Amino acid sequence: MEKINVNRELCDGCLDCEHSCQSLHSSSRIKILEYDSSFYPIICQQCEDAPCAKICPTEAMSQTDVDHDKCIGCGLCSMVCPFGAITITNTAEKCNRCADREEGPACIKACSKRAISLINPEKLKAEKQEKYIAKLAGKTKGKRQNSFVNIITSGARTNKVLKE
Repeated sequence: MEKINVNRELCDGCLDCEHSCQSLHSSSRIKILEYDSSFYPIICQQCEDAPCAKICPTEAMSQTDVDHDKCIGCGLCSMVCPFGAITITNTAEKCNRCADREEGPACIKACSKRAISLINPEKLKAEKQEKYIAKLAGKTKGKRQNSFVNIITSGARTNKVLKE
């Protein structure tokens, strides 16, 4: 299942994503918060074993969406969400990745900095594992950078060879 990812390096906190989401739904289902000069998203992670779905007394909540006809707005789901991603207006609201929109999530389309994207966690995990294995095997891509540490250690290795 794809997840919405916000690149903190690109996000400037303009909140275009929140406004776009709010224009489609009764409230914004994504929230961008600033912490220590960086911006972080608060958004439903659509948990595998969703606590919100487990606690819902009317079975209105599912892993990916809310049945607004069944929801009574009790707020239990909001209390157990580990991410604080569920808001209660008259009923519960959480991100469903704009499943009803052919174009995909509105927040991604609205982001002028292109800081928001959909990622596949399994694909990302595989890429990181491959990169790590390549590093262990000494087969890193590209040229080796002449960092301060590399220069010092290469100098020490040269001196050791010359002394022998």
